[in-house]
Amino acid sequence: KVIGVVSTEEKGRLARRSGCNQVLVGYHDLPARVRKLNRGRGVDVVYDGVGKDTLFLSLDSLRPRGMMVSFGNASGAAPPFSPLELAKRGSLYFTRAGGADYLGSPEARRAGARALFSLIRRKLVRVHIGQRYPLAQAAQAQRDLEARRTIGSTVLIP
Repeated sequence: KVIGVVSTEEKGRLARRSGCNQVLVGYHDLPARVRKLNRGRGVDVVYDGVGKDTLFLSLDSLRPRGMMVSFGNASGAAPPFSPLELAKRGSLYFTRAGGADYLGSPEARRAGARALFSLIRRKLVRVHIGQRYPLAQAAQAQRDLEARRTIGSTVLIP
């Protein structure tokens, strides 16, 4: 079961079309809302691409011995925290994924790209391009990304 958390109803519609079983809009009272959808318990894994604003909300949404995978900084870098926070919340696991550790060589990147595009061709992964900007508007594209005004992928057109 996949529970998606988004900031707007529009993003929620895309999340549902992309396969989320449940979608929560907004981060208020997130751990309680997650537990309500999951028979009173936390979830097994949280994939957090937001960072600073959601770190502890994500940790508090996990079941004991659950895992949090931090992979993004949409709201800024997640703050440093004591490992005791993981113990207080149920002996949690925390990891910060880095692309170079998974795709560190040109061969690995090519193999990863082949695998990804194969999944896209077979329609097992759907790519949603939400907006396109001329390359001359790259600064505006960055501002829109930072302000969370984008949905899906953003493409810069040369």
